[in-house]
Amino acid sequence: MAARHPTIQQDIEQKRPFRTRSHEAYVALLRTTADSKHFLSHKLDAEDITLQQYNVLRILRGAGDGGLPTLSVAERMLERTPGVTRLIDRMERKGWITRERCSEDRRRVWCMITESGLNLLDRMDPAINAVDEVLSRVLTDKELGVLIDYLDRIRAELAKREDA
Repeated sequence: MAARHPTIQQDIEQKRPFRTRSHEAYVALLRTTADSKHFLSHKLDAEDITLQQYNVLRILRGAGDGGLPTLSVAERMLERTPGVTRLIDRMERKGWITRERCSEDRRRVWCMITESGLNLLDRMDPAINAVDEVLSRVLTDKELGVLIDYLDRIRAELAKREDA
């Protein structure tokens, strides 16, 4: 028989029941997010890179050789942060990215990943694979699809309420 995993109530040592089942799910989602970020941060420490910096490199690698405007990078980040320009400044000093002003609109700045940034992502692949393995170890492909759908639906509802 498989070992029983702790419930969110046991994990956070909450004595009283949750107000509602959806509140319990929300707290579980937040705790799981925090635990996931901690797990990944620990993996990234070996390369002296933060989660936000990794996220920017991931975005720019996906953008290809043309790069992206700074504002587009900010919009695509998993964790929104007001200090994207300072974050990119630090990454440029480390040699992971370069920036160029747009010739048509001098206010627009394009960010591109450098060879050094690509090499860093290559070195980090084993750590990222370890994170990937956590999900694939506990959920089937079908369950992963359902989870992704649920998370998409929650984000869509939050976005609707934010716009209202």
